[in-house]
Amino acid sequence: MNRLTLFDLDHTLLPIDSDYAWGEFTLRLGWVDPLAFKKKNDQFYADYQRGSLDIHEYVEFATEAIRLRGMSEAQSAHNQFMSEVILPAIKPEAQQLIRSHVERGDHVMIVTATNEFVTRPIAKALGIEELIAVELERDSTGWINGKIKGVPSMREGKVTRLKQWFAERGDKWENTDITFYSDSTNDLPLLSAVNHPIATNPDEKLRAFAMEKGWPILELFPPL
Repeated sequence: MNRLTLFDLDHTLLPIDSDYAWGEFTLRLGWVDPLAFKKKNDQFYADYQRGSLDIHEYVEFATEAIRLRGMSEAQSAHNQFMSEVILPAIKPEAQQLIRSHVERGDHVMIVTATNEFVTRPIAKALGIEELIAVELERDSTGWINGKIKGVPSMREGKVTRLKQWFAERGDKWENTDITFYSDSTNDLPLLSAVNHPIATNPDEKLRAFAMEKGWPILELFPPL
């Protein structure tokens, strides 16, 4: 049987929320109105933590600054974001966890509700080439237009996207031994569907649920 190991990203492999951190970074760059953006960004983050986030509305909001700046300036800013924010947040414990699964021959992948623009370079920095993230629709110039392409990889959408991934490979879910690491109750649909759910740096609700179900709880690192 094949082995597949899935990782959520934010607060699982990273001790920060990369989506929220990117928003704060654009705020620091002066790309957005400070008061209006922070208020709305904080509200969306609270919605996510409650499990009530409107992902389509959020992605349109979260990508507005880079849409207006254009591809070249946005990518340059992301390089700076990686250097100043993300790379210092990558901890040896996370790197060792990933390496342990690679060394035992697992196929490893990140499955995140954060969009591909923010997360693809992060996945590569972690040494993971394969990523399921919120895909962004492109306009005729090839630049993002604020809309989501296909099914967003959030809550039940992670299960749907993983099923699509298996279908595209001509493989079957039932032929695969799947492990999934996540911190959030937003990921209960996928955690409940895999062979080995591991509550990682779990929020209070997920911790209680994992204890009730007898799932392993991994404290990978303390929060920042």
